[in-house]
Amino acid sequence: MNNNYLFTSPRLGFREWNDSDMELMARINNDPDVMRYFPSVQSNTQTEAFIRRMQNQFGERKYCYFAVDTLHNRNFIGFIGLSFQVFEASFTPCIDIGWRLSKDAWGNGYATEGALRCLQYGFELQGIEEIFSMAPKVNQPSINVMQKIGMNYVSDFKHPLLKDHSQLEDCVLYKIQSPVNRGF
Repeated sequence: MNNNYLFTSPRLGFREWNDSDMELMARINNDPDVMRYFPSVQSNTQTEAFIRRMQNQFGERKYCYFAVDTLHNRNFIGFIGLSFQVFEASFTPCIDIGWRLSKDAWGNGYATEGALRCLQYGFELQGIEEIFSMAPKVNQPSINVMQKIGMNYVSDFKHPLLKDHSQLEDCVLYKIQSPVNRGF
């Protein structure tokens, strides 16, 4: 496995995706607890398509939902990062920050730590001016992370990609702007 990190936080390494990540990410995407705020678990084919999209996006934009390892043991735990979103909404196209971690990585503050580091990467190294995040209203754990990393509530919206899933369609939108003099 290639552990050449693009950047790190105190406990996490952020890197491009490798083919060896497919099976591990498929396990995460197939966990009903991890995917409870999504329409369904994802198949191996869907996981592979996601990883290919992230590889292509990184090649084009130099950011993506990065593969993330814990530094102390170099174990893959999921993804945290930035992604270009183009689904139809009043705020798109936009750059979204998101995360999906294996259940055994929960409760350690990794999502918050990693998201803060990805904001820094986006603002300081990529020159991004504003970053959004969105989640179904029922996904309080993700909303908590958005708030912890300093994002501000913008609005509620109906996610067009979730229109067939009434329990998930009602979403919240958060945003943070590039801090000129904010230290990380």
